[in-house]
Amino acid sequence: MRHYPIFMDLAGRRVVVSGAGETALAKLRLLLKTEAHVIVCGTDPAPEITGFAQAGRLELHPHALRPCDAMGAALVYGANADPALDARAARIGRAAGALVNIVDDLSSDFITPAIVDRDPVTVAIGTEGAAPVVARHIKARVEEMLPATLGALVRVGQGFRDRVADWDSKARRVFWTRFYFGTGPQAQADGRAPQELERLLAEGPATARRGVVHLVGSGPGDPELLTLRARRLLHEADVVIHDRLVPQPVLELARREALILDVGKTPYGPAWKQADINALIMKHARAGNTVVRLKSGDPGIFGRLDDEAEALDAAGIDWHITPGITAASAAAATIGQSLTRRGRNPDLRLLTGHDVDGFAEHDWRALARPGTCAAVYMGVRASAFLRGRLLMHGADPQTPVTAVENAARPDQRVISARLIDLPQRLAEAAPAGPVVLLYGLAPRAAAALSPDLQEAL
Repeated sequence: MRHYPIFMDLAGRRVVVSGAGETALAKLRLLLKTEAHVIVCGTDPAPEITGFAQAGRLELHPHALRPCDAMGAALVYGANADPALDARAARIGRAAGALVNIVDDLSSDFITPAIVDRDPVTVAIGTEGAAPVVARHIKARVEEMLPATLGALVRVGQGFRDRVADWDSKARRVFWTRFYFGTGPQAQADGRAPQELERLLAEGPATARRGVVHLVGSGPGDPELLTLRARRLLHEADVVIHDRLVPQPVLELARREALILDVGKTPYGPAWKQADINALIMKHARAGNTVVRLKSGDPGIFGRLDDEAEALDAAGIDWHITPGITAASAAAATIGQSLTRRGRNPDLRLLTGHDVDGFAEHDWRALARPGTCAAVYMGVRASAFLRGRLLMHGADPQTPVTAVENAARPDQRVISARLIDLPQRLAEAAPAGPVVLLYGLAPRAAAALSPDLQEAL
């Protein structure tokens, strides 16, 4: 890191801009948002700069920068778009003890980052001058994330900070999280943000310390496929209790201080008992923590959500569900197909092959009909059983079945098969990661999707 990011207090301090043309104007649009005393020195000023001076927003000196102009300045900008004049401005500024910035010159004492302004919330984005287009792209995305009313909401909260100063740090964090990311935005829209803060204050620190559990779907494993709410909850969590299939890049989104606990279950191998997982979740919630129970895919699809929700209900602990993208959706997207299509399949079956005994209860005759689509989770070991049941009930042996391993992850793999040779194709491929079988679906132009997929097919 060459440039160390800091926020400088410019209230009442002199900031001098050498140059009064379009280059200077671009800098002034940001500088005039500060509380600095801005001085512009330059001949033939742009009409907008003259207007700023007439409105009393800056002090305009219609001559080139002189040493006396820079005396006592905190910052001096060289914005003449003339190398000789900018070099002179740099010498004058440094002689006056100011930090100097020459526009578009990385040899400057400091650089001005791209700014997302939600005063008093300010986000600064820099790329060491290497890729301004990347900084602009990030700025655009952050602008979309932060509502225009955020600054006003923070201003309201600022006036209440002293009133929770004697609360412990966890209670304060929970209090402000509930306000800024819970009830506050709507209260602000309704014009009653101060009243909402008073209501939360009246509940006291004991309520703020009350534990809560969020049952969160992490999606198929790609951090970019997390929902915005899932990302926010990971940032807020005191404790993250996660399954085996949640990858490290997703866990790294949790805040550094969070306790991360792995309760992964290995199929057909050593595993945490569900009762022990329930007890662990409740233990940390009763201690007043915000607990994220992080599950692969969607917690409501073969995620034992009901077991945990019922245990939390019995314990009187508040809980909420945040859905995620399920593996079937990610696998279908990987092969360029939809899970449902008009005229092909009016319904979609989601099955789990982890419990082979459960297969006997399915409507195999309906599954065997032409055009039927089904997503089978954890079905590799049950593939021979699956094939036998479907063929027994009249399924076409040539029905396509696509196995997607590690769907939507960098190491994803597609294994194409027909129902008749499904067990053999899976045995040859020997997948080690989680697999979804897409019965009735073949890849659409899969060879063109990526070299890896082409090799797999």
